[in-house]
Amino acid sequence: MLRSRDAVNIEQSLAGLADTLKHEGFRFVDGDALRPLLEQHQALDDWPEFAASWDRLEPDAYLAQVGRHRRRRHAVFSAERAGPMVLEPHQPHYQSLKYNPLQGDIERWFEPIEADVGNSVCLRAILEFTRDLFGRLAPETSQWHVEVHQFRIEARPGEPGMPTPEGVHRDGVDYVLVLLIDRSNILSGTTTIHDDQGRQLGSFTLTQALDAALV
Repeated sequence: MLRSRDAVNIEQSLAGLADTLKHEGFRFVDGDALRPLLEQHQALDDWPEFAASWDRLEPDAYLAQVGRHRRRRHAVFSAERAGPMVLEPHQPHYQSLKYNPLQGDIERWFEPIEADVGNSVCLRAILEFTRDLFGRLAPETSQWHVEVHQFRIEARPGEPGMPTPEGVHRDGVDYVLVLLIDRSNILSGTTTIHDDQGRQLGSFTLTQALDAALV
């Protein structure tokens, strides 16, 4: 249960995040600030098991032409304004060429997120947080289509990891949360935000678990 002061602080934090996103379009949030916003929905009791699932991702076969340095799993959820997040039957991830010049206009079937991960306390807390926050920006929205991607980027000596081989791009969705699970023996890994004309608006590096970028 949240104490009154905790609830007020969380409400102020959410309102501040929503206001920044509305006016600037993006926001970096460090893990220490994000954790209580997640834990208002669910305690992150299964974090070790949740994070360990990133050791069991499958290669992204659609990157064969540029190198096998990205592993992933994918799931789709649906949700209303309130109530449970519903895991939908496994389905492809699709982007048009307008948004993804490298892999657009094809249905990409990735391995599904493991059942235990899809039903985990951690993932449910993350999904409920994003619905709460983004719902403040789209109060007229009654139904949400939510895609969840687990990514693991692997770099090797002399071969840098490339999380986005398509370069600067748009995802073709309304709202995005990028959340760091872990990083080990990695240099750089900078996230950059650009406007529609390609001008850089901001950059930051996610370094600790739960560091996040909201777009």
